[in-house]
Amino acid sequence: MRPGYRKLLKRGVAEIIVEEELVALLGQGRPLRLKQGFDPSRPDIHLGHVVGLRKLRQFQELGHRVILIVGDWTAQIGDPSGVSQTRPMLSRDEVAANAQTYLKQFFKVVDKDRTEVRWQSEWYESFALKDVIALTSHFTVAQMLAREDFDNRLQTGRPVSLTELLYPLLQAYDSVKIEADVELGGVDQKFNCLVGRELQATLGQRPQQVFLVPLLVGTDGLKKMSKSLGNYIALDESPQEMFGKVMSIPDPLIVNYLELLTDVPDEEMGELKRGMESGGVNPMALKKRLAREIVARFHSPEAGGEAETAFERVFQRRQLPEEISEFVIPRENVPLGMVSLIVQAGLAPSRSEAKRLITQGAVELDGQRVIQDSWPYHEGSVLRVGKRRFVRLRFPQD
Repeated sequence: MRPGYRKLLKRGVAEIIVEEELVALLGQGRPLRLKQGFDPSRPDIHLGHVVGLRKLRQFQELGHRVILIVGDWTAQIGDPSGVSQTRPMLSRDEVAANAQTYLKQFFKVVDKDRTEVRWQSEWYESFALKDVIALTSHFTVAQMLAREDFDNRLQTGRPVSLTELLYPLLQAYDSVKIEADVELGGVDQKFNCLVGRELQATLGQRPQQVFLVPLLVGTDGLKKMSKSLGNYIALDESPQEMFGKVMSIPDPLIVNYLELLTDVPDEEMGELKRGMESGGVNPMALKKRLAREIVARFHSPEAGGEAETAFERVFQRRQLPEEISEFVIPRENVPLGMVSLIVQAGLAPSRSEAKRLITQGAVELDGQRVIQDSWPYHEGSVLRVGKRRFVRLRFPQD
């Protein structure tokens, strides 16, 4: 096996179907066509996506080609993979806007020159009813309902729409259209990828190999990183925001993040795992290293160092950030209660959320915890909401 293939096939891999077949394809010496699909349901790519994108980059560095499918049609349907309810349908304009952001962020990891971008509308724009019927004729309802999240929803009395049943078939047809050799996805995409493999075989193509990567657990330490759940770290976040969010992950996730998101050598990874288990490694120091590396990867090494300095200043020494945005209280609103102030300053999306933050002790004014709406403040007071949101209050000038 060529150098580099062991790292490709063993580190950060959940399952390969069928590994022996993939190894044989890799041994043929021809460039493979690797399919990766994205539904631009929201504009941000997060670190959970990066786990798979790093694999695509590794394939590219070994001479293979990535075919990126922009799911401008399936995003308008909504794929429920890994979620417990139907996703809302998006308009064509919403999908197009999100897709452009996706593409910009996608190429922060994957080599643009070795990537072919395809839009589903290339083949679905002219898809007729007879084509839909022909596609559905290759599968049974029982096969579709075997998908775990569909089955779970039915068992608990939650609906599954006919539209959603079409999603795996549409994703599978993408594989046929681009003649994919390998489809890469998270473990929650296993069913969809296997449908593609089966459809290719049914239509006379060589079945694609399925390359599944683990799901990165989000900052809450409980569920997979997800835009829908809000526990994600986006690629386009500021260095300080990105650093702070990485520092907020639970300690047991540190080694997993290092393994899936960095190039720390395997031998060193083993030492770090043992050190964490024995208590011989300081979790805070290791987490700072992780945060520096991630910020450096998506911004710059200098930004990583500056973000660490800012983090230590604000969170470890409890000092104020060097730069704080200002909010001038509208003249007609003086005086303003804390709930309204938080909302108008853009520190919470609604009054109910602002009240919740105050109740939970997440609001401070000049270092003192705010406990009620009628809390005194003055010109130059610093309002802090949560861990990383600050604003300096200014009164209107006469």
